[in-house]
Amino acid sequence: MNSVGIAEGVAEEQSMDQRKRNAIKGAFYSEFIDMFDIYLPVVVMAPVLPYFHPPHLSGKLETILASLVFITTLLGRPIGAIIFGSIADRFGRRRASVLSVSGFGIVTFLIALLPGYETLGLLSYFLLVALRFIDGIFLGGGYTGSIPLAMEFSDKGRRGFVGGLIFAAFPAAYLAINVVAMAMFALFPLSGMDSPYARWGWRIPFLLGALLAGFLVLYYVRNVTESQVWKKETAPVAEKKLPFFTLITGDSGRNLLQVLVMMTGFWLTQNIMTIYLPTGILVNVLHLTGFQMTCTLMIAYALLFFSYIASGMIAQVIGRRRFFAIVGPLIATVGAGLLYVLSSRPDLTFVAVVMLVCALAILVTSPWGVLITYINERFATEVRATGFGVGYSLSVIIPSFYAFYMAWIDLVLPSGIAPVILLVVGGLIGALGALMGPETKDVDF
Repeated sequence: MNSVGIAEGVAEEQSMDQRKRNAIKGAFYSEFIDMFDIYLPVVVMAPVLPYFHPPHLSGKLETILASLVFITTLLGRPIGAIIFGSIADRFGRRRASVLSVSGFGIVTFLIALLPGYETLGLLSYFLLVALRFIDGIFLGGGYTGSIPLAMEFSDKGRRGFVGGLIFAAFPAAYLAINVVAMAMFALFPLSGMDSPYARWGWRIPFLLGALLAGFLVLYYVRNVTESQVWKKETAPVAEKKLPFFTLITGDSGRNLLQVLVMMTGFWLTQNIMTIYLPTGILVNVLHLTGFQMTCTLMIAYALLFFSYIASGMIAQVIGRRRFFAIVGPLIATVGAGLLYVLSSRPDLTFVAVVMLVCALAILVTSPWGVLITYINERFATEVRATGFGVGYSLSVIIPSFYAFYMAWIDLVLPSGIAPVILLVVGGLIGALGALMGPETKDVDF
């Protein structure tokens, strides 16, 4: 080969390397902004939700209204996964990413402009819930394009690392939004619904979320190219059967069922760790102050950033199926034991609590550093985005009602044991679901 040919080959190789890096960075940013947006109402808006509904409501009714703001977002995600997964499989991963990110950027901006109950009455609350539902649809589509795109650009031997790195954006987003929230509370103290924070301080993080989405759209438009795997294998059949109908039939349908079983188990363990633990145990049992709880969780989430990457790399070596088969039972035994100690020992020192929570968080959530890689490997290119989105999002619905399951268990067993039992059940279901499927680390896209 002459020198010109060699130079052209090197330039082409460098160009492809750059495309890979851009696609992976795009998926990381997309996951970060997705999680940032998901936690906005939980962290930033929770103290000022009375701004949107009538005063002097009962505590129970206030809790229901607050939960609806979060739940409606989760309900929108499976719908978004189907819609934008189909767009990604038929018209390209990049196009689906641009459309979905543009959508949740606009909706987040509209939420920041919402007037309160004094201006619109109950309509303000209904608009908030409706916008969060629409936001959930766009958020459900945010990762159905970006993550399959990054996976298809990744070398087979590095997909484990890439998957772990992408999901590490979740704890990074959690840390970021808590830092933003603390800054807002410090700058604009909350003292009733007439205080600066209640009037407009909470709006700043939403405007920031919308701005981040805008930057992400520009990044995809300028820096990210379409998946070569999708162009080669799927574009010729893009005008045929809708991806969702292809997904639920034949081998793809069986693969989806297996993924849904596995994900149901791991979503259940994730919900116990990330949603129930902070208030259900850290506050109500261990009586940590707000500052202590925030410090504990921020230390744990900082460690999770690295543990997700480590999980992805370990599973790349030993196999993803084997990783789930090992970790699932460990969650059901060691994890359940750690949770039982935390829920039954109110005399623990703060240092002990931090150490136990960090160990529990690393173990219980470790599958998530592997899951997004594994699910993408379970589906053929023509339905990969739809399969990943539906498998990831639809499986969250049953575990989301964990509070009801705990209430039923409390009727027949001693109080406090219910979350431990659900952690055992979730770990075993996750492992069983993994054993229902094959090993995927050597799958070629």
